[in-house]
Amino acid sequence: MKFFCILLGLSLLIYFQSKADDNSSNKQIQVLPCKMFPVNNIWNTPIDKLPIDTHSDLWVTTIGKAVSLHPDFGSGTWNGGPIGIPYIVVNGNQPKVNITFEYSDESDPGPYPIPPNAPIEGGSASSGDRHILVLDKDNCILYETWSTYPNGDGTWHAGSGAIFDMNSNNLRPDGWTSSDAAGLPILPGLVRYDEVAEGEINHAIRLTVPNSRRAYVWPARHYASSKTSIEYPPLGQRFRLKSSVDISKFSQHGQVILKAMKKYGMILADNGSAWFISGAPDANWNDDSLNQLKQIKGNDFEAVDCSSLMINANSGEAKQENTTVNDINIIETNISAIFNAQTSELIVKLFFAENSNATIELVDLQGNKISVLENETFLRAENQITLSNSYIKRLENGVYFLILRNGKILKTCKFIKY
Repeated sequence: MKFFCILLGLSLLIYFQSKADDNSSNKQIQVLPCKMFPVNNIWNTPIDKLPIDTHSDLWVTTIGKAVSLHPDFGSGTWNGGPIGIPYIVVNGNQPKVNITFEYSDESDPGPYPIPPNAPIEGGSASSGDRHILVLDKDNCILYETWSTYPNGDGTWHAGSGAIFDMNSNNLRPDGWTSSDAAGLPILPGLVRYDEVAEGEINHAIRLTVPNSRRAYVWPARHYASSKTSIEYPPLGQRFRLKSSVDISKFSQHGQVILKAMKKYGMILADNGSAWFISGAPDANWNDDSLNQLKQIKGNDFEAVDCSSLMINANSGEAKQENTTVNDINIIETNISAIFNAQTSELIVKLFFAENSNATIELVDLQGNKISVLENETFLRAENQITLSNSYIKRLENGVYFLILRNGKILKTCKFIKY
């Protein structure tokens, strides 16, 4: 009888917790207006069927087998600031303001469209990471900064900053940091209430651990450690919740998060606390429900070998499960463009799986053709073209597209002249 009462009590607790999750949605829910990278990006690619990394047990032991999973987000405030990493969505006409960087050699130069009321991680008085995330919803451009402080005149100073095109698979230059230690964006890896309320998270989740190695693996671009022992995981390492872990006892929203951790896993993005996953603060979160996730321990995770998904080390595009022999050449072709505002040069990188002839078209936002490089020969490797400053300077500031053709459109990428 006592055992039955315990089971009944647990069932009622889970039921009412699930109802609490459901009822919290009566507050306004912010939904991202842009897709966080193309669907074939490594952030958005399932890893549940990939092999376990040979160092999995070692890394899990180093991070902490008995340490609890910790959702580092929620509702309300903590020490005067929002619980989690906040972001703000702005229009394409949001005024851009000047910003300076401590690590300017690895930061995308300003100006950035940071409004005066942009939320700062930890609050305006925080002494922590002080991330600011700004999403331009009209152009789907993400601006992120770290250690960000206002100067009092509308301008800002930050430790580092990065700009990401959410319609592109471009990675940061190799060896560059971003607003995150690994050189990755933050917003695409946050757990957000809107997606949990919809019942599915379809991307990897940002993860921190106390100590990483002086190394990084794709898609990371930067390390942040002096430790060289193999017992420490590299930045960019993917972890997932073991498929054998029973998640039926968790609340409805908790199950959504845990299912994502099984299917898409977590990407190690920075040094911090052990098994901390990042999310956006939201008044709709039920903190009691989130705290249930702490029942998950480090021993419930395993490291994943994602190397088979890489198409090009300098692209976030990942091989997809439905790839066929007939479209391998198209999928394994990539084009990216990096505009250097300081030199007014456009660096175009192209990757081909085989020696190829292709045409590159430069068009504006309305589709007007500006220039064409016809029937160029490209090698089976990464090719680089630099468009000189005298040419690029003639372009007005704005959004442009590069279209790669080989009889048909193979790839497109977007860049911003500013």
